[in-house]
Amino acid sequence: MASASLQLFAFILALFGAFGDITATLLPNWKVNADVGSNIITAITQMQGLWMDCTWYSTGMFSCTLKYSVLSLPVYIQAARTTMVLSCILSAFGICITTVGMKCTKLGGDTDCKSHACFAGGVCFILAGIFGLVPTSWYTREIIASFLDQTIPESSKHEPGGAVYTGFISAGFLLIAGVIFCTSCFKRQRGAWIYPPKQHHFPSTEQESDAGYNLKDYV
Repeated sequence: MASASLQLFAFILALFGAFGDITATLLPNWKVNADVGSNIITAITQMQGLWMDCTWYSTGMFSCTLKYSVLSLPVYIQAARTTMVLSCILSAFGICITTVGMKCTKLGGDTDCKSHACFAGGVCFILAGIFGLVPTSWYTREIIASFLDQTIPESSKHEPGGAVYTGFISAGFLLIAGVIFCTSCFKRQRGAWIYPPKQHHFPSTEQESDAGYNLKDYV
């Protein structure tokens, strides 16, 4: 029962991780630059994401521009696009597979098939967490390096936005869920190895007959 509740907890974490992964991929605020200037009324907040760049004015106006050209983008943005999409796909696969393999569901067949399904889903979650953690770390590194560069003007420097933090948290949720699913399957198999089924040995009738025959000979 404890293993089933632990798997359910891991599945909830995976749902939050997958939802946060998709949200971080679509959000335009991977890096933010707030240019207040001399007048707060004309303040401008510039946000850059993986797919679009947005500008928010303090007057309430909001405009976005899509990034159509892929080859003109920096390498870390191209890599972030690819890895985040792969992370979303793997997390979706992991949710589908673990739904079949969880103990609290009636899908997946016998115990061995459900155990293998849980392990496969856990591997998908771990890979999704890694694919989500790599682009967020690389993107944060580029933002910090640009911010500390003295040759770049202050107006062109950015800070990490909410999408980066969302990606970090979602990757952590997916990694934890994947580890729980994988270890729950290994725990069940390890118990079978440590406590093997007892084998009952029954004496053969031939030995009994031979022993009786020998006793008669001595008499």
